Amino acid sequence: MTLLALSPGVPVHFDQIVDELWPNQSMANPRNALQANVGRLRKFLKTVAGQGGDLLVRTAGNGYVLDVPAEAVDAHRFVEMADTGTELVRRDPVGAVAKLESALSLWRGPALLDACDGLRCRVRAAYLEERRITAYEDLIESKLAIDVERVPLAELRQLADEHSGHERLSELLMLALYRDGRQGEALEVFHGARRRLADDLGLEPGRALRRVYQAILNQDETLGEPRRALLQAAHV
Repeated sequence: MTLLALSPGVPVHFDQIVDELWPNQSMANPRNALQANVGRLRKFLKTVAGQGGDLLVRTAGNGYVLDVPAEAVDAHRFVEMADTGTELVRRDPVGAVAKLESALSLWRGPALLDACDGLRCRVRAAYLEERRITAYEDLIESKLAIDVERVPLAELRQLADEHSGHERLSELLMLALYRDGRQGEALEVFHGARRRLADDLGLEPGRALRRVYQAILNQDETLGEPRRALLQAAHV
């Protein structure tokens, strides 16, 4: 089912499905086994969808097709909304926040959690997980453009710690802390990210992360004024 849902409306060849379900296994009659699995799937779909399973999973040439629109599949809806949100980040951050939050709300756990271990499903799951992180990064960037108080610092810090290879998370965390008037914490984020990159990947921080670090050291005006500094100035 998962393999068909990854390409709704597009026939998937028998051999591709067999290879996905039973990789590296020698079977006497794989097509019979596949037909039995499809039969059970159709019965299940009839109980949950209220219509014939053979109408949802149709035989098409030398394969099967899941006959539903792409927007009926959460993975496709997520990617479409995330892509739209990403396009809005720079010109309409408020719209970007709405679209990206809707996209991320579709997640209930790891991508394709109950799917088979076939190569195609694993590749797609890895792509979706990566797209989830970049959508979250775009969401934080949009919130920063609106108001630093909208950024969930604890959540962002946890993700930056867990995904050391995504340096943009650390960059956004540093910027959010700096704008919140916490320059020392922002600089410590850089040193923590540097340690994790060295320990986990044997790498040094990239140019963008080092540029943010240097800008914070210099209190570069392109970073925006720290919020606490603005508050103090307002009371002078």
